[in-house]
Amino acid sequence: MRSKTLWFSAVAIVLAWLVASPAWLNGRGLSDPLLVAYAALMMFTPTLAVLVVWLVSRLRGGQTFRELARETGLGLGPRKGRTVAVFFGVWLGVPVLVALTLLLSALVGVAELDLAGHSGLRKALEATGADMGDLGVTAIAMLVTMPLAAFITMIPAFGEEWGWRGWLLPRLMRYGTLRAVLISGVIWGVWHAPLTLLGYNYPNLGPWAALMFVPICVALGALLSWARLATGSVWPAVMGHAIFNDSSATLNLLGSDADSPLNPVLASSGGVLAGVLYVAVALLLFRLVRPRSDAPLPADPALIR
Repeated sequence: MRSKTLWFSAVAIVLAWLVASPAWLNGRGLSDPLLVAYAALMMFTPTLAVLVVWLVSRLRGGQTFRELARETGLGLGPRKGRTVAVFFGVWLGVPVLVALTLLLSALVGVAELDLAGHSGLRKALEATGADMGDLGVTAIAMLVTMPLAAFITMIPAFGEEWGWRGWLLPRLMRYGTLRAVLISGVIWGVWHAPLTLLGYNYPNLGPWAALMFVPICVALGALLSWARLATGSVWPAVMGHAIFNDSSATLNLLGSDADSPLNPVLASSGGVLAGVLYVAVALLLFRLVRPRSDAPLPADPALIR
């Protein structure tokens, strides 16, 4: 890996630790009431890392911001129609993929779902003291607002994706598509360590959650990488990240059984079965739309024909 890539990764990881450090210093860990805020702020650290590396380079006569924007996919890419199609395909397809992970988990017997009674939703509302009203109406409202909310969630998702898929992935493509996807996914997973070492996403695993989350990041990152490479634009990956976060939270809650909570290691959208499904879909997509082998990087970010 070249120096800029190493510096970018180091800056992003150090900034992530700085943002999440209060949860460690105050000893509250996962019980810190501001943990969600720390996680949200962390999402902007990869973008800050891009800007730091670019600014240092610019002071030494490096590329302009317009050149940076082009190389990192801030436009719609060379084929705008494809970019728009992939963007909305991801917007519609990712929730279906998340739903399939839950159904697959139920089919193989590692999860019990309550799709009719919404007991998991009832339990969550009771815990917050919220007025439950008609759970069916609440569930429908959540499903309707979920895809719309993704356009707002794109803001923090961009904070990550401009760094991971916009800046980092193209610079790793010199090692080949497979290695680029693997390396960027591992770095993405390690970057989550300030939270996952606390047990974030997998509270029953404790610090081992950090190890569990790395292959999940590689698997999900493969899908987001395809969206980036297929279009030359970062925006489909941003939407993919945003709608994944929203649909995971919504569908995991709506489908869960209060008496048999989802096992996050096996049955959730961040579980083993989900990871296998993400990899399978990513392999299919990369097979259908193959990466270009003749595209210079990062000067030409349109990597797939």
